[in-house]
Amino acid sequence: MIHAVLHDSKDTVAVAVVEDIKAGTELTAWIMDEDKLIHVKAQQDIPIGHKVALKDMAVGDTVYKYGIDIGKVVAPIKAGDHAHVQNIKTKRW
Repeated sequence: MIHAVLHDSKDTVAVAVVEDIKAGTELTAWIMDEDKLIHVKAQQDIPIGHKVALKDMAVGDTVYKYGIDIGKVVAPIKAGDHAHVQNIKTKRW
C-alpha cells in the first residue's frame, strides 16, 4: 500500500494519501518522478493531505515539497514526524 507521495527525490516531506495514519505505522512513500518506493516509520499520527517528514531536519533547514522550497523549519523535525504549521513556516514573511 502507498501511504504517501512525493514528486522529487530531493523532497524532504511527502503527502499522506490515506486516512488516519497512526504513529508506529511503517509507511511506504512513492517518489513519482523516479517510480521508486521508500519507507519511513510514522512517529506521530498523520492526517490525510498533511505532510510527513522523510528525514531529520534542524531549525533553519529548507523544506522541499514537489521539488521546490516551501519554507523553513522552525522547530526540530524527526523522520516520520507530522510536518505542519507547528514546525514549518513560509519564508515569505
